[in-house]
Amino acid sequence: MDNSLFYCGISVANEHKSFIDMLKVHSNQTSTQIYIINTPLGTENSYQYNYEDAVIVLIPKHKICIIDLKNNEKNPQFEDFCEDFIEDLGYLSDKYSYRKELGRPRAWKDLLITQTSISNIKNINDLLSVTDLPNDILKRNANYLISLLTGSINDISRIGGSHPNTILDEVKKKIILFDGDQSRFIYSDNPSKKRVLIQGLAGTGKTELLLHKLKDLYIKNKNSKIVFTCFNKILAQSMNKRIPEFFNFMKVEEQIKWNERLWVMHSWGSRGQANTGVYSYICTNYNINFHPYSYTWSFDRACSEAISELREQEYIEPCFDYMLIDESQDFPQNFLELCEIVTKNVVYTAGDIFQDIYDRTIIKSVSSDYLLNKCYRTDPKTLMFAHAVGMGLYEIPVIRWLEDEEWISCGYKVSRINNKIKLSRTPLIRFEDLDTSQIKSIELIGSNRDNFVDKIFEIIDDIRANHPTVQASDIAIVFLENENSNYQLADILSIEIATRYRWPAIKGYEAKNKSENALFISNRNNIKGLEFPFVISIANKKIDDDIFSRNTIYMMLTRSFITSYFLVNNKTNSDFIEKYSKAADHINKNGFMFLREPSKEEKDQQNQKISIAVTQKQRPIKDIIEEVFTEYPSLSSKNKANIRNSVMTMVEENNHMSEKEIQSRIRKLIIVLNGD
Repeated sequence: MDNSLFYCGISVANEHKSFIDMLKVHSNQTSTQIYIINTPLGTENSYQYNYEDAVIVLIPKHKICIIDLKNNEKNPQFEDFCEDFIEDLGYLSDKYSYRKELGRPRAWKDLLITQTSISNIKNINDLLSVTDLPNDILKRNANYLISLLTGSINDISRIGGSHPNTILDEVKKKIILFDGDQSRFIYSDNPSKKRVLIQGLAGTGKTELLLHKLKDLYIKNKNSKIVFTCFNKILAQSMNKRIPEFFNFMKVEEQIKWNERLWVMHSWGSRGQANTGVYSYICTNYNINFHPYSYTWSFDRACSEAISELREQEYIEPCFDYMLIDESQDFPQNFLELCEIVTKNVVYTAGDIFQDIYDRTIIKSVSSDYLLNKCYRTDPKTLMFAHAVGMGLYEIPVIRWLEDEEWISCGYKVSRINNKIKLSRTPLIRFEDLDTSQIKSIELIGSNRDNFVDKIFEIIDDIRANHPTVQASDIAIVFLENENSNYQLADILSIEIATRYRWPAIKGYEAKNKSENALFISNRNNIKGLEFPFVISIANKKIDDDIFSRNTIYMMLTRSFITSYFLVNNKTNSDFIEKYSKAADHINKNGFMFLREPSKEEKDQQNQKISIAVTQKQRPIKDIIEEVFTEYPSLSSKNKANIRNSVMTMVEENNHMSEKEIQSRIRKLIIVLNGD
């Protein structure tokens, strides 16, 4: 049974187990979020009640139901519990500025809260009847209160105000609520293992969950030392800004004690500068050898050496109490093991299922501690198309195929009809009650490279016509290839966008962040973790079966939550456009994929290719560099040294480069330096 939408935060006595099971079954059968609590979540244990025989049932768009488990018709203790609970809920409403939308408790308590006894609820219909709300305004107000009680605090300045008139505004104003899996991760204490694994698709909220977990740990464990890390400097810099903003938004009263209780740094760092990276901190703290990123030292090797040196010490005093690792799929296993050794309590890791697919580890995600397969950002149709392109599902042979258990772990429903496989996804909660029939979730557009600028403006004009309230920051333009012609294209676009629309445009690869009021233009390296209503992805070169470029396309397409436009050079990709235009039309119209299932022989052959490709990607950078050098015997020692330094810096900043791309960059550098 899938209980990912169901959350029970109370200890269940045997006598009430049937009641809890009833709610759990209803949640599963109807894909309805249901929470059972006895105190507001995420509130520092500030709200404690003397009466322990009351529970609160929360169902979106329904009244909050406070239930007395003692079956007493008149119970003063229960009445006191209800009054105290409503008073505390009113305080939360005021604390997070919800009062401007809801008013004081006297205005909503009788409309949005009901009290009853367990004896009055014989079945689910009894509960639904007593909590029914007659109109959309009350249903929305109930969701406001539920968001407060579950810690799913929404920005009232964004979601409040007048009722939206457009799809874009409605999506922006949607009240986001944690599901059961997300709530369990944030609020579960004292895990029984050292490393807690979160796996999820793009758009499942992994980074946001880490932020909430960080806040929860920081507040509850007053003297703890916590580090938040990610692979590269850009993401770390972004989190250094984002975390204090998040703490302020969540009204955290604890001051952040930087580099005393909380560290935010990337994985490696610099020699002698402990607070620049997790690895450098460990080396400094334990007085072990530091190996800088270089021609001869990979990060995996450096971490392996650190582990060996630590194990030679008599006693290892942990230097951190907790560690949170974002984008864990980017890290070698030795780094994760090193983190466990130096962390006293728990290492929390969050990774992307799909980015592990080509390492053939998707099956491992099934046994993750928290498997997040419900995507709340990306439209299911967009996600399906992105998977289709990423894995070549409409091609012969396919690039990657998953077995049924793996499809299910990725949030798909699997069925077979006439020797074909049907893959579908649960509709997105973010879009419930919205008429999206006139919106194409994905558009594949073929165009001559010379017409890319005109096509991009046609797309923007179309967005502006269909969504009159669209802002510059609602749109991102992302190009697949890191080549000069695309950077020239970005320069042209930024000027023309300012002229045509009076919109500022920001280049993500220069600014390293997004702006609240500017259209975002970027290469693929600076788009991870971001989201926009509309994304225009551009592919100029031939889209071949390189698994890493396919994975990048998947990542680019899944940055949108309304429409992804995929602009492809039709001179180099006519076959691709023909196949995937039909696929996009079918997915947009029907909401599922109907696919040819490859034979066992085809699957085996593709798995073998993937194994080879992954092995090649994992080859030491120095081996790749030296192999290219053999093509240029006249290359001087000085130029070789310059190229090694340049390539190492380049790879450090972009850890997702394929071997083919690295080789291409090396050859270009050689031509420039050698004059060939």
